[in-house]
Amino acid sequence: MSSNLSPSGPGAGAPGGLPTHVAIIMDGNGRWAKQRQMSRIKGHEKGAEAVRTVVRTCRELGIAVLTLYAFSTENWLRPRVEVEALMALLRRFLEAELRELLQNGIRLHVIGQWKRLPKDVQRALAEAMNDTRHNSALQLNLALSYGGRDEITRAAQALAVQVRDGRLRPEDITEEMLSGHLDTRGMPDPDLLIRTGGDMRVSNFLLWQIAYTEIYVTPSLWPDFSREQFLQILDDFQSRERRFGRV
Repeated sequence: MSSNLSPSGPGAGAPGGLPTHVAIIMDGNGRWAKQRQMSRIKGHEKGAEAVRTVVRTCRELGIAVLTLYAFSTENWLRPRVEVEALMALLRRFLEAELRELLQNGIRLHVIGQWKRLPKDVQRALAEAMNDTRHNSALQLNLALSYGGRDEITRAAQALAVQVRDGRLRPEDITEEMLSGHLDTRGMPDPDLLIRTGGDMRVSNFLLWQIAYTEIYVTPSLWPDFSREQFLQILDDFQSRERRFGRV
């Protein structure tokens, strides 16, 4: 592991800098539990420990934005008992971690249709987002009831309303304008996308935003994802040259 870890600025492309924005598909909780003959819920509980580890490491290194794929639009199709357990775990996690978020200058933000979540979870999220709104050391985005296609569809619908009302011409719509209607508006696109669990797909996550994102897939299941693995992946990122289509 190299010892010269240093944050990069937004859009930095030369080798040597840390990512400004890291996004993670946290996959493998269920498989981790199955391997140990435990319930899937135990896997999700163990996965929460990995969340703490990654958040603390990003805060320590000065990474500006961390986006975690916590619950997708497709996850609503899972068994009801698992969904309810996940919602309860999320509420407990928020209540337990709020003090650490405040002490470490971490701002919580949610992307996705989080108003579909249970009312008690919505209240916990709203409280945490309000209490941390002035923090600036790290922005922690939780993708909840999130789907990339859904996000782009909602952005297109918002622009269509402006066209319908005569406030916008179709030919004036730009990429920047559409980006400004996404849930991640105002944030830099991810520099690095990590997927645990070994599957080679992006699973409807940040489809617009990852156009030029560096991707790293690790076979490690999310509950086993450690600080050391995270640092190794960041070290690999530092060695890459990002050309963005240029020579």
